Amino acid sequence: MNQVDLKEAITKGETSLGIEFGSTRIKAVLIDRRFETIASGSFEWENQLKDGYWTYNQEDIITGLQTAYREMKQEVERNYGVALRTVGSIGFSAMMHGYMAFDSTGDLLVPFRTWRNATTGAAARELTDLFQFNIPERWSIAHLYQAILNQEDHVPRIDFVTTLAGYIHWLMTGNKVIGIGDASGIFPIDESIHNYHPTMVKQFNELTAAKGYSWKLGELLPKVYVAGEQAGELTVAGAAILDPAGDLQSGVPLCPPEGDAGTGMVATNSVKKRTGNISVGTSVFAMIVLEKELSKVYPEIDMVTTPDGSPVGMVHANNCSSDLNAWMGLFREFSEAMGYDADSGKLFSVLLNKALEADPDGGGLLSYGYLSGENITGIDKGRPLFVRSPESNFTLANFMRTHLFTAFGALRLGMDILTENEQVAIDSILAHGGLFKTPVVGQKALAAALNVPISVMSTAGEGGAWGMALLASYMTNKDQELSLDEFLEQKVFKDAEGQEIAPDSSDVEGFQVFIKRYYAGLAIEQAAVDHLLENGRN
Repeated sequence: MNQVDLKEAITKGETSLGIEFGSTRIKAVLIDRRFETIASGSFEWENQLKDGYWTYNQEDIITGLQTAYREMKQEVERNYGVALRTVGSIGFSAMMHGYMAFDSTGDLLVPFRTWRNATTGAAARELTDLFQFNIPERWSIAHLYQAILNQEDHVPRIDFVTTLAGYIHWLMTGNKVIGIGDASGIFPIDESIHNYHPTMVKQFNELTAAKGYSWKLGELLPKVYVAGEQAGELTVAGAAILDPAGDLQSGVPLCPPEGDAGTGMVATNSVKKRTGNISVGTSVFAMIVLEKELSKVYPEIDMVTTPDGSPVGMVHANNCSSDLNAWMGLFREFSEAMGYDADSGKLFSVLLNKALEADPDGGGLLSYGYLSGENITGIDKGRPLFVRSPESNFTLANFMRTHLFTAFGALRLGMDILTENEQVAIDSILAHGGLFKTPVVGQKALAAALNVPISVMSTAGEGGAWGMALLASYMTNKDQELSLDEFLEQKVFKDAEGQEIAPDSSDVEGFQVFIKRYYAGLAIEQAAVDHLLENGRN
């Protein structure tokens, strides 16, 4: 669209807005009817470990929301000379899982407990046994039941439990609803009815009946919606929160709020059966859309859904790029101390590309980037660890390759279950995330780790906020009977370009050597954690 047409489209509200609360950044993306980004804004934030829980400050949630929207709005005004007063549709997404519990007055009863917490092991195990369905420690129901087991004071006063995306949507519309993809990280979904599994809801109520709470589980959880449905309208109060300047008008339709796993699937055109995507960031997760149910329950595999309700096998590792980013920060300090002011893009490009010069297995080096506990490998506490032997080939290239390989170590374990144990067929895997802004390197490492071709689309850098904007657009711009995967295939991605990198045999062999060292060394990691805990350094 030319400048004049874009200006008219913005004025008429022929746009869609997606806002996603990621683990390190809140991003707002405004797209046009051709699904191209018109403007964006962002807010950087970090979680904090407080009183034993990973959390984000509630004030930062609102500040970040408003900052990201304001930056996007200012970019619209700067580039098109239009004061943004309305949009065609809005959608909110956020990190899946976690626990936000509110009382009847709408007050948050305990600080937001994020997906990153590994504090619900007892609850997750007991519920998994009860339901015969894997309940990961991150899921909202695990957090709720652990609070019950802990006899926490807030539990009897709970009136509503939701995720971060559900909370933001509630603020904007007054509706306690959730998209089915995000709902599947709250409680198991019965895909035949697109709702919480009724038998399991009954089992939970029977399990907790003796506690004497005034509530039943079904009364606490948000109502489930699927992609394409309208889940409310922007209220006057919601518009005032989102745009304190008062320009944004109320009445804008909102699609169901979703989790970042769902928006990643949409942003990579991976909602069809036998397709998959891998999202790389603070955590790393693979989403494979399944043709049939798995033969048994695996604690390493979450069973979730696409935004339109298809079953998905999800492999989620709590740790991926955080430790790598910390080392990059150290290298930046060194660069500045030497008198060189290297920008982040150049720093990442130079250092990551060194990995291409490394020994195939990383030279015998070993690293665990566990900033938090890692459920898949059974590590309870986060203690990043780098180890080498006197015989290791300690070079910068090997150092970088080792940190790339270890970012995908826990993921590999879960993917082996899907592809080897369950013989899950995968036609394509697309990857997205900031790591792939540096061409080739991340793709080659991931292809070696999984021994499958990895594609990165030209749209991969747009991220989850763009995927959420697509879901908002789907609600208002879909043809009458167009399914979500047909909408993406025929409308959004019909001309999209991408680059596929096949696994290199020497890289695959090198990763095999590395992963054996990685799994064998887990006892080292656990011993380091135990030692620090025994000495009171929590």
